[in-house]
Amino acid sequence: MSEFNIFFADTTKPVTKPKKAGTTPAEGKQSIVNDLKPDTVPVPATAIFTPTDSLPTVKDTVIVDTLNMPKMSADSLDARVTFKATDSIVLRFKEKRFYLYNNADVKYKDIHLTAARMNFSQETGILEAMNVTDSTGKKQGRPILNSGDQETESDTIRYSFISQKAKIFHTKAVYGEGFVHSEQIKKSPDNTIFGFRNGYTTCNLDTPHFAFRARKIKVIPDKIIVSGPANLEIEGIPTPLFIPFAIFPITQGQRSGILPPQYTVNQQKGIGLENGGYYLGLGEHLDLTMRGAIYSYGSWGLTLSPTYRKRYKYNGGFNIAVATTRIGDKEVKQDFSNSRDFRVTWNHSMDSKARPGTNFSANVNFGTSTYNTYNTYDYATRLNNMMSSSIAYSKSWAGKPYNLTVSMNHSQNTSTRDVVITLPEASFTVNTLYPFQKNGVSGTPKWFEKIGVAYNLNARNTASFKDSLFGKEGMLKNMQTGIQHQIPISFSIPITKNITMSPSVNYGERWYTKRIVRTYDSLNNKIDTAYQGGFYRLQEMSVGVSLATAVYGMYSFGKNSKVTKIRHVMRPTVGMNYSPDFGSKYYYNLRIDTGNTARAFQRVSYFDGSVYGTPAAQAFGGISFGLDNNLEMKVKSKKDSTGERKVKLLDGFGFNGSYNLVVDSFKLSTINFYARTNLFDKVNISATANVDPYQYDSLGRRTPTYAWKGGKGFNIGRLTDVTVSMSTSFQSGDKKSKQKEQQKQDIETEQTSDAQMQAQQRQLEMVRRNPGEYVDFDIPWRLDLSYSLNMSKSRTSDYRRDTTIFNQYLSFNGDFSLTPKWKVGLNSGFDFINKRIAYTTMYISRDMHCWQMSINLVPFGSFRQFSITINPKAGILRDLRINRTRQFQDL
Repeated sequence: MSEFNIFFADTTKPVTKPKKAGTTPAEGKQSIVNDLKPDTVPVPATAIFTPTDSLPTVKDTVIVDTLNMPKMSADSLDARVTFKATDSIVLRFKEKRFYLYNNADVKYKDIHLTAARMNFSQETGILEAMNVTDSTGKKQGRPILNSGDQETESDTIRYSFISQKAKIFHTKAVYGEGFVHSEQIKKSPDNTIFGFRNGYTTCNLDTPHFAFRARKIKVIPDKIIVSGPANLEIEGIPTPLFIPFAIFPITQGQRSGILPPQYTVNQQKGIGLENGGYYLGLGEHLDLTMRGAIYSYGSWGLTLSPTYRKRYKYNGGFNIAVATTRIGDKEVKQDFSNSRDFRVTWNHSMDSKARPGTNFSANVNFGTSTYNTYNTYDYATRLNNMMSSSIAYSKSWAGKPYNLTVSMNHSQNTSTRDVVITLPEASFTVNTLYPFQKNGVSGTPKWFEKIGVAYNLNARNTASFKDSLFGKEGMLKNMQTGIQHQIPISFSIPITKNITMSPSVNYGERWYTKRIVRTYDSLNNKIDTAYQGGFYRLQEMSVGVSLATAVYGMYSFGKNSKVTKIRHVMRPTVGMNYSPDFGSKYYYNLRIDTGNTARAFQRVSYFDGSVYGTPAAQAFGGISFGLDNNLEMKVKSKKDSTGERKVKLLDGFGFNGSYNLVVDSFKLSTINFYARTNLFDKVNISATANVDPYQYDSLGRRTPTYAWKGGKGFNIGRLTDVTVSMSTSFQSGDKKSKQKEQQKQDIETEQTSDAQMQAQQRQLEMVRRNPGEYVDFDIPWRLDLSYSLNMSKSRTSDYRRDTTIFNQYLSFNGDFSLTPKWKVGLNSGFDFINKRIAYTTMYISRDMHCWQMSINLVPFGSFRQFSITINPKAGILRDLRINRTRQFQDL
């Protein structure tokens, strides 16, 4: 198709009419041309309007004399108009009008208009676009007007190029997540829109499932939609819900405003409003979110969440929550409780590029032990009785081998009310230096040039206490301080091509400011504990040498076998180590019972429970050994380009231990066995076990006789602890998996502000609280399984008897689709020790296109809950939800 310029000149000079009725357009369009009057000329289906002074060169037309150029008319356009159509474009010179047929497309400045048909009048400057009706009665080619970021679809559009105003009939406009359907709208030059007989909805259907109906609305693009009185209509049926006015924000970026509350019914607190408040935008670097909750029985809560950020530097935020919970009738004291709680969180992160080599981070979470009991409702939070905090600063010097880390840590058990605070903890390390290595010397270095020396310093000040002692004398009394120094010296010597020898020397010291002295109280038959202050210096040292190698074995099968090869890799290690007895003087015999038998005394240390423990109470000179194995096989596969596929049988399995040559008894240490694998790339299995190779007497005391001696059968020893864990996950195919993965990667690559992080955390809390509202209907079914088993044997705290503790747990969660629109899910487990089902949540979800219904159920346990929620999917109408909740809590 050709392009040319067209201009209607404002001149009184007559223009000669064409000799013919018109040129014939492309084949198949004859009927349109035959209807033309003698003063019409068809033109190519692509053309450009510009304010020029000449008419197009068209066959059988007369061109205006370019030497006598007419003046530009006052109604000429100030910019080029590009137009095209797939059928034809017809000009009527006498009427100063042109017509575009079939897929008409017009562009003017930032205006882009498409429709089935269009016509334009130069005298009025009005362009009219309309649709057509096909033989079945359906409308085709509805006009679509794009102005900037705004898109409007309608039946008819009349647009004035002179005033840049538009009138649009039966239109649907898109504003963010919402749609506005209007019978008529008027568009002003600044894109402000006034609508008549409107409906606002987030449903993308031509006939939406619901809408807010209002007679008049005003739309300020990228800012707000305001309407007068509005009525909620569902499936075309008006509801009794009327609102005096409606405001729908369509802004982008930071805006201050009211956060509407959510209605709820709580069995313990009564009827309430939650999460209502105000968002205050304080600029590019700071904002504040205030949320509150109030209930009919007198409970209330307030949360302040300020966040801060500086791009390419740092970002962070606080969450400060206080709550008062009143349960029961105040007049009935035995049933009434009044709890005042608080919780403080702080997170801070630093951009790695802000100060290379320096980092500061904070993740603080602490509060009262009953805050989660009364103020959280999702099972994950309620079952987690641990809170922890960490504030850390680290620095490394460029071109230097020094590294420094200083941190403060806190952990808290809300069930036992135990608190551990470490304030501060510091670590200073000097990376391995090679003092005998010459600078600028090439070739193979000599053995002494490989000698490396490093230094590690660790300091810690920690206290363990009950939360009731926070800030009191008892907290300071339990403070433990320790400093540890370590100087490792190591180097490696290749003996053969596959065997490497690595000698090493380690020297260390531990410094403490107090020690524990325990005494037996015979009158009360108990053990008293006292602390003695001072400076205590504990030394330790070890020397050793180790040998390591790898042995490969391969077994090949016949040509007809599907398994072609099995490969076994063994990595044995053997070491000789010696440690002198520096620790015996820190131990003593403590009487734990009456009498003079050996059972009445226990060997204990002055530094039990100290920061870095106590050196071993005996010398060690012996052999350490270990063997690690890997087992793989290759099978024939037509899908692989090599014709073979590798299958892992066992990722690793083996054992390790030691043998002490310088002691009189108990020379062999406990043997540690382990195994790990991933079967079929689906089932993860890991297992560890510790075996004591010595026999025990009838009183549970360890004897120096090996387990395999003097018995009726072979016995390698006594299992002291065993841990086995398995996990797997199955799910059906997801057609949108690639699209979702790409969206996830896009989100991860974006720089997330702390305000966004806070919003994501609130969203995750909503997911945990109402899992049925956030299901993925694209996955027909999903199942996750995990199993863990732990067994341990140890002595009781009074050193008088053995105890065996078993823990065995199976957890499972998943969901499946009853139909493409119905989903059922379950999250539960089974405790084999207590023989009962663990905390269980169930949900049923229904996809209703633009709405979603979910039923969440906690059927049994100390916290039971039933809720049903119907809400729109769109985020802008997140607070438009119908919810009914019943909660039952055992206090």
